[in-house]
Amino acid sequence: MDLPVLAAAVGFLLVVALVLIYLSVRVVQQYEKMVVFRLGRTSELMVRDPGLRFLVPIIDRPVKVDVREQFIEVPSQTTITKDNAPINVDFLIYWRISDPLKSVVNVVNFPGALQGVATTTLRAVIGDILLDEVLSKREQINEVLRVKLDEVTERWGGKVTTVEIREITPPRDVQDAMNRQLSAERTRRAVITESEGNRQAAINVAEGQKQSEILKAEGDRQAAILRAQGFSEALQQIFSAAKGIDQKTMALQYLEALKALGASPSTKFVIPTEFTRLIEPFTGILAKGMGPSEGASD
Repeated sequence: MDLPVLAAAVGFLLVVALVLIYLSVRVVQQYEKMVVFRLGRTSELMVRDPGLRFLVPIIDRPVKVDVREQFIEVPSQTTITKDNAPINVDFLIYWRISDPLKSVVNVVNFPGALQGVATTTLRAVIGDILLDEVLSKREQINEVLRVKLDEVTERWGGKVTTVEIREITPPRDVQDAMNRQLSAERTRRAVITESEGNRQAAINVAEGQKQSEILKAEGDRQAAILRAQGFSEALQQIFSAAKGIDQKTMALQYLEALKALGASPSTKFVIPTEFTRLIEPFTGILAKGMGPSEGASD
């Protein structure tokens, strides 16, 4: 065999070997699963985990499936509520592949199928709820949508993890009514706050006046007690001094008073009866002194 022919044959074999290696070796990433079809058929045993995987060239056909959590954005949908109010709703759906084999065999385009089911499910769910409940119970609607979508996508090997309604746009007249209601609620709260402040201020003023009156009454009471104590002490001192005064001393005091009366220009005087009893000793003394003198004159 000629050398050129041998070299060509070796080169051909190398090319064939490289092609076979390329067709038989696959690298599966950590976030992927690989479903292998062998002569058009597959099973649970043909699902390959991440890593370096080998296939039978020409016979095996691999399909890689991303098992990471993903999301799709459902554009704004016009739906009718139970009370016949049209609203626009747009939301996000977070999902992941839980069964790679079903996601490849049972559905052609999982994201597209999920979006289609989501729009019809949204209309069915919103159609059973009143407008006020749609606006106030967003979390409950999210959960209902998630459960219903998860039930549908289970046969496709998918798992709906979260549904988030981003925006609900009611009709224009409903928005105007909501704005008026919000303004009225704010006014009501402002009035309540103002009245509460006035009431608290009145309570504080009344409490201050009460405390002032209490303090004033307490001061008056203390002053009365002090005055009574002072008067009591004065009476005790007078009583103590009066115990040392005898009848003669009192008579001398009355004589001094008579002397002062005699010096006054008045012609009428009121003399207490006690005074006559006090001067009886002096009248007796005067009578004794005047007795001999009268006998001599006779």
